[in-house]
Amino acid sequence: MSKARLVITAVIVEKRSVTEVARDYGVSRSWLYELLGRYKTDGEAAFEPRSRRPKTSPNATPTVVVDLVRALRKQLTEAGHDAGAETIAWHLQHHHRLNLSRATIHRILARNNAIAPDPSKRPESSYIRFVAEQPNETWQSDFTHYRLTQQDGTPGADVEIIT
Repeated sequence: MSKARLVITAVIVEKRSVTEVARDYGVSRSWLYELLGRYKTDGEAAFEPRSRRPKTSPNATPTVVVDLVRALRKQLTEAGHDAGAETIAWHLQHHHRLNLSRATIHRILARNNAIAPDPSKRPESSYIRFVAEQPNETWQSDFTHYRLTQQDGTPGADVEIIT
């Protein structure tokens, strides 16, 4: 049984005071009052987890701008031009007097599935780290290869410099 259900049962069924229940279960009175209010309006739905998403996003890019970015992407692609974030940023700045960063434009395009992921990139999880479990267990050296020529211009010796 969840803690929310326990405290509501203690207050409503057992008729205990909010202060006493809050002290016994280690919760704040304000949370308990909020939960009681939710229970009175929503009933059993008060025990379900709620979304933590903010009600508003004041710094979000306006939908008009998002639609403009999508339209520019479509227009440039159909014309056969480069339709990347940098090109769209240039068009927005020069034709619409809007300054959007390339990162913002890229996020808008990615959010709207306008960018295909690059399958040629290797996932970072596939890299094997150069680590040793014991000291002196693994050695690493760098070689630089030089081809020397003699004074008359004929090929000479090959030298490898180890650093």
